[in-house]
Amino acid sequence: MEKLIHVNNVNKYFHDPVDIQILKNISLTMDQGEFVSIMGKSGCGKSTLLYILSTMDTDYTGEVYLNNRLLSGLTPNELAVVRNEHIGFVFQFHYLLPEFSVLKNVMMPALKLGRKSVAEIEHDAMEKLKLLDIQDQSLKMASQISGGQKQRVAIARALINNPSIIMGDEPTGNLDSKNAGMVFDIFKELTTSFNTSLLIVTHDPEFASKTDRIIEMADGEIINGGH
Repeated sequence: MEKLIHVNNVNKYFHDPVDIQILKNISLTMDQGEFVSIMGKSGCGKSTLLYILSTMDTDYTGEVYLNNRLLSGLTPNELAVVRNEHIGFVFQFHYLLPEFSVLKNVMMPALKLGRKSVAEIEHDAMEKLKLLDIQDQSLKMASQISGGQKQRVAIARALINNPSIIMGDEPTGNLDSKNAGMVFDIFKELTTSFNTSLLIVTHDPEFASKTDRIIEMADGEIINGGH
């Protein structure tokens, strides 16, 4: 099985006003096509780890590899390219732009990457919306659709550049159990049908129990499941 993520001895400190260690010697691996959840109490470092793995936080020591490429030490511009090409992100809050249509929101990351024509991107975006069974909402403004629909649009947007991995920070945190179940089913379908890898921070034990593996964290350390 191809290794997608490999993390070696990552440490993270917050320096204000005194040094506090947030992550302690984190090492983990993740395979291509794996669906992994990260669990642990609030403040244990789950989200901090996710932000480091997603290249949004570069202030750490240790090594992070994605697709066998060392990310630690790359310039902000190089990391932006890695992020755009390889990582889709789904947050607890959808961060859709309310003044744009659903379709335009999904197109945004691909327009930014600039690898395809606008017509191709629009076609890809419609395909992703169909995959999430929400194509009938494509021309509505993002502000006009329901919370569950918004999160599905956010997933479609995360998929638009066909990333190696989708990372999620509590993506079902604001949803009722019906919509949370729907989001889980979408994620499961992505791994089984498209071999998409998923790394999801969650507080929901039911969600986590259905994933391939649970990485458990406590006090800045991985206590279980990191490989």
